[in-house]
Amino acid sequence: MNPQRRTLMFSATFPDEIQLAQIFLDNYIFLAVGRVGSTTALITQRVMYVLEQDKMATLFQVLPQCDGNILVFTATKRQADNVEYNLRQRGFDAITIHGNKTQTEREFALDQFREGLCNVLVATDVAARGLDIPNVLWVIQFDLPSNSDDYVHRIGRTGRRGNCGTAIAFVNEANRGVASDLLRLLTENRQEIPSWFAKMVQTSTWQKRPKRGRNSRGGKESGATDFRKRAEPQTQKKGGKPMKKQKNSFRNDGW
Repeated sequence: MNPQRRTLMFSATFPDEIQLAQIFLDNYIFLAVGRVGSTTALITQRVMYVLEQDKMATLFQVLPQCDGNILVFTATKRQADNVEYNLRQRGFDAITIHGNKTQTEREFALDQFREGLCNVLVATDVAARGLDIPNVLWVIQFDLPSNSDDYVHRIGRTGRRGNCGTAIAFVNEANRGVASDLLRLLTENRQEIPSWFAKMVQTSTWQKRPKRGRNSRGGKESGATDFRKRAEPQTQKKGGKPMKKQKNSFRNDGW
């Protein structure tokens, strides 16, 4: 007799591409804790207004106030190397992990960070998912990502296994695209919302408001959805004529 096999998948955001896997599974069960795509109240989230040219100086000021292991996220590999270089020049024990590093270099960096030999790990989104890095007390987003899902995964490196953590994000006008989603996450988890940030979100929302007209379409709400709750495709047109069944399209741009 063949043993029964169970497949378990875990995700804080569960994007549509992953939820489509239910098509290939039997006895599919979807268990959600809280809102899919949100974060946890165990993480204290703070936003700081920092201009691009002031980010490095601000990081120098913030790091001495942080005890324990610190994870700093940047948008690009070059920026990660630049941040590591500047931190080392100032006497901080920093090391980098990103896509241009070899597997040996990545494992060495993670070992140094886990063992406390280097308390600042500068990383791109390669460290935002799939890595079990215990005892991360601080997550500093030197560069914010372009979407809320990546933000949730990044700050999820702290506040793990029932522990508390702090996530700090450097924000300016260049981050207007993700600001409204970030405001929603802060509000859901009862975090402090600075007045300047709420005003910036309000301004960006007004600027994105679609023009009224025949061809205007409202924006799609961001964040993950539950694939099971999607409406079934219509099989008939008005008048009773059958419609051709549409094939499911699978996108691989997220992998």
